[in-house]
Order: sequence, then structure tokens, then C-alpha cells
Amino acid sequence: MILKGNEDLRVVKTIESIKKAFDELICEKDYDKITVKELCDRARINKKTFYHYYETLDFLLAEMQAELSSSYLERIKDLKLPEDLDKVNREFFLYSAEQGLAYEKITCSQPYHVIRDDMVENVNEAGWSKSAKYQNLSDYEKKLLMGFINNAVLNAYRQWVEDGKKLPLEEVIHLTNRLVLGGVSGFFK
Repeated sequence: MILKGNEDLRVVKTIESIKKAFDELICEKDYDKITVKELCDRARINKKTFYHYYETLDFLLAEMQAELSSSYLERIKDLKLPEDLDKVNREFFLYSAEQGLAYEKITCSQPYHVIRDDMVENVNEAGWSKSAKYQNLSDYEKKLLMGFINNAVLNAYRQWVEDGKKLPLEEVIHLTNRLVLGGVSGFFK
């Protein structure tokens, strides 16, 4: 349940407890190993309370995905693509670095590919749908372009995380933008 700000304090505390427990469990194990009972025990609620707010764990995961996507989209809403692709990539890395371990696991681990793919699709649609240059591409060209950008940026982020974030973030952003912008600028010529 996405809180709107006018809920009873008990509801707010319950939802926050559910989300905190879910976040912790994501950090500890793969999604398919998390159970409602385990989440409820950790959140100190009964299963009936969980099901009052969420139909299934998938609904909770989808809500998490929507919240993460919308937060990032808010940061890039005024940027234009492909012209501001360097700024969009910068914001992706800055936003990602601000998130916790659960976000890293969702972004980097194979078991979370469904939620990650949904997030990427939401961001791509919101960001590129306003681009006249993008709209003039064939479906094949659109898929090729998105595949290249998404794979390059996500792989750069994953590699940075796997390497223990040893490389300064600004250097990762710079290297990723050199790679991605070089490919995209050549693509639109």
C-alpha cells in the first residue's frame, strides 16, 4: 500500500514495518525463498494483517518497483533524450548509490530480473517516449538502441558493485558515458 500521508498512524507503522522486513529479507535471500509467514514474523504482524494490505508478495514487490521507478523518474523528468543521456546516466548512478543493499540486490542479482526488467521498461518508456529522434526509429532500431544502453549502463553498475565500489563513482560515470554516448551518437548519425 503506497502511503498518501493521511493514514492513521497505526496503518503507517504497519506498512513501514512490512516494507522494512521485506527489505531486510531481500538482502538476506532470493525472492523466491521469502515467505509471507517469515515476513510477518519479522514485521511482528499476523498474516491476516499482511493480506489486508497486499494480495501476495508479488504485489508488495511490484509496489517496491513502482516506488523505485517513480523516484528515479522524478529526478530525470526535465531531461531530454538522447541529448541529455549523459545526465540521465549520471542520475542513474547517483540515485543507485543512494539506495540500500536491497536495491543493489534487485539491480544486480538474476533472481530479481523480472522486477528489474519492469523498472527498466518503465524508465525507458517515460524517458524515451518524448524523443522525436527515438520515435522516428523502426521497432528493430528502438530495441537495438535500448538493449545497448540498458546493458552497458546496468553492466557498468553491476561491475562497480561486484568490485566493492572501489572505483570512485565519478570515474564510473565518466567511463560509462564515454562508452554509451560514443555508441549512441554514432547510432543517430
